[in-house]
Amino acid sequence: MAALGARWLLRPGWRWFSETIPGAPSPPASSLYPPVVASITAKSKAAKSRRLQRFNQRVHSAATVEEKLRLYGKLQRPKYTVYPQTFALNADRWYRSFTKTVLVPGMPPRAAAAKLSVAAAGMTPEAGRAPETGAEAPAAAEVPGDAEVLGDAGAPGAAKTPGPGAEAAPCLGLGDLRSLACDALLQESFYQSKKRPFLYRDQDHTPGPFLTQLVSTLAASLSGRNPLLAASSLDLNPEVNYYWHHGEEVVVHGRRKGRVDPVRFQIDDKPHLQIRVPKQLPEVVPLESDLGDVPVIDHKPSKLPLFKKQYENKVFIGSKVADPCCYGHTQFHLLPDRLKRERFIRERLEDQIEVVYRSNGIASLFAWTAAQAMYQGFWSEADVTRPFVSQAVVTDGKYFAFFCYQLNTLALTAETIKDNPRKNICWGTDSKPLYDVVEDGNVKGFNDEVLLQLVNFLLNRPKEL
Repeated sequence: MAALGARWLLRPGWRWFSETIPGAPSPPASSLYPPVVASITAKSKAAKSRRLQRFNQRVHSAATVEEKLRLYGKLQRPKYTVYPQTFALNADRWYRSFTKTVLVPGMPPRAAAAKLSVAAAGMTPEAGRAPETGAEAPAAAEVPGDAEVLGDAGAPGAAKTPGPGAEAAPCLGLGDLRSLACDALLQESFYQSKKRPFLYRDQDHTPGPFLTQLVSTLAASLSGRNPLLAASSLDLNPEVNYYWHHGEEVVVHGRRKGRVDPVRFQIDDKPHLQIRVPKQLPEVVPLESDLGDVPVIDHKPSKLPLFKKQYENKVFIGSKVADPCCYGHTQFHLLPDRLKRERFIRERLEDQIEVVYRSNGIASLFAWTAAQAMYQGFWSEADVTRPFVSQAVVTDGKYFAFFCYQLNTLALTAETIKDNPRKNICWGTDSKPLYDVVEDGNVKGFNDEVLLQLVNFLLNRPKEL
């Protein structure tokens, strides 16, 4: 009887007891419990991803650049220490892989245009190379094209007529610049009576003081042609540091054995001199330019060899964040005695001579430009929106190599590098001698091409100046 009554209630037309009136759908009921997420302290992949997201969110929400840098280098783990000046064989290919850098032989397009201006003025390397320069400054008429002055582009050209009321910059010819360089060289190698240097201290004896005097003298003389140099900061023996992640590896020892960690790198550099400026150098090529391939090295960095250390993670350009001169202009690196050319020639490793220069230029400029980018608030999870450009001169006191670096990306971690087509670019030249020999107070075989390239570097500036 009860079953019949139930069927009667469910008849068509009498279902008001079990049906609802059709209308707007009711909103879904909110969950009474929080979502289930992985534990922060668990060993699972989900927990690791959550820890990473939490860390990235903390860095993104940092109020100041100082706080962001502190959070970025807070976790200390063993890391590979990269030495810009190294005797490891073929180290430049490894450094290009660690930093995702394309190496382009020669100078950037604007430097090539400056060289064309030099050739148009009749000052080719053959014409401008002085066979012998004495202790006294050479006369202006002795050198072809010496009557020309250095224009704003950094190449000899017609003098720019100053506007009314403007103070005319001093006209410096090639002979004047050569005289400054020769005076600095003779001051350290001939005029002074120096004792025999200590073992492995030859570079501190003559090349170091010569480079310091040469750069400071040329920068002061050219400041009238480049207003950026007048507002620059010249650092002697500064410290430059950069810490980054690239790739992944499995921890093989310790309590964290078996976990997958990022491969950590640290560059601790100490150039002989560096020039910092308040305005950024102009870009050479667009941000997305692809000028070549980056070497892919699947071996562990310990095969180079590089060794792991655990100490403070540091990002530093040579000054604090509040310094107005927060952009790099040019670095000057002095090679130590253990990397002399004679040592490689004696051990029949002539092919490694230029490797030393390239390794120093790539590692030092990557660390400097990347640290500059982080001072502006960029990092691996917030990639750069504009390129950062800096220059470097690597020398042993006689041979000079020139490098120009454009940083296009900081996204080098295993997660960010997958969909990142950008590549960092480094232009570089082979080393060339500034002079042949100093004998009896005379500088023989002075190379004007090297001097002009150095002047072009110092005259580089933004277009609006």
